[in-house]
Amino acid sequence: MGKDISKVERGQWRATMMVRDWSLGFCSSIITGPTNVTVLAGSEARFNCTVSLRWVILIWLSDGSPVLTVVNPQGAIVTSDRFTSQNYTSSNGFTSELIIHDTQLSDSGKIECSTQQANESAFAFLSVQVNGSLFIKNSTFTVKENRTVEIACEALGWAPAPDITWMANDSFIDKSRYVTQQSQGSNGLHNAMSVLTLTPTDTEILTCLADIEALPRPQNATVTVFFLNSTLESDHREDSTSTWIIVLAVVLSLVGFVLLIFIIGVAVRYFCQKKKGSTYQNEIRKASTKKKNSGHSQNSQRNSNENRGYIPEEPKHTEHIPGIISFPPMASKFTVPDPDSYASSVSKVRPQRHTDNPISPKKIRNVTHV
Repeated sequence: MGKDISKVERGQWRATMMVRDWSLGFCSSIITGPTNVTVLAGSEARFNCTVSLRWVILIWLSDGSPVLTVVNPQGAIVTSDRFTSQNYTSSNGFTSELIIHDTQLSDSGKIECSTQQANESAFAFLSVQVNGSLFIKNSTFTVKENRTVEIACEALGWAPAPDITWMANDSFIDKSRYVTQQSQGSNGLHNAMSVLTLTPTDTEILTCLADIEALPRPQNATVTVFFLNSTLESDHREDSTSTWIIVLAVVLSLVGFVLLIFIIGVAVRYFCQKKKGSTYQNEIRKASTKKKNSGHSQNSQRNSNENRGYIPEEPKHTEHIPGIISFPPMASKFTVPDPDSYASSVSKVRPQRHTDNPISPKKIRNVTHV
């Protein structure tokens, strides 16, 4: 029973303390409220609200909807990662800083801090801007003398519509020389087209600039306008003609050189083939002559072995001399006799010559074969 009484007493004590805190909170006041902020989409936006030290609760609202609550002494109650806070305490009061991460175009609007007391709120405005693209269709222009050219600069996907200006060689061009038109794009974005009319008297560098409040410096696109007078044009034509003549001469020279090399190659090939054929015929003639010379040499060697001064003696009246047998004459050449011819030569009897001289002794010829 005692324990139950003690719990009740503690609950009453807590309630008493909360009532006291709330009563103190009603006595708190906002010292400094937030200020207007302009940022580019995707960046952070920060708002500060300073209240007196006897505060109890502080609520941040975006277009009337609570996005962050800060309770004393517990701290911030975060319901979305895109909305966080940092707190600072000084002798003058308590400061809550609201941080909006990754700002979007839809975040633009009223940002308010409130202590939940009558007439105790302060607000500011958030402006989220979008820088789109900026370009000039042609990067260079060539304008003849006394000719007018129109140069268009186009900005797409901006919020709000950008302010477009022109510069020529780092000097601003009078607004009467260009016209800018704006149009509504998709998703709350804006487009703009600016057309500059120019009659150049010299080569110029033109710059188109698009600016919105959130940009630290204007976005730009540049184009170069080349001025071409009649004298320069005629000189340019002459230079072009000279260039073509030089190119043609070089090409013809190269073609002639290649053709000359080709002709020389064909001639060398022809003479080489002709020389090769003549050498082959000479070799054949030399071989034929050598063969003939070899045949004559062999015949001469054979003839040199024969004793041309020898006359074979034939038997003279051998039939009248008894006891003498006549032999056939020996061959003057040393050759291998054919068996048939040898047999026939033995069987033949050479005719006898009759002479008036008496029979002389038989002469024998010795033949030495080498």
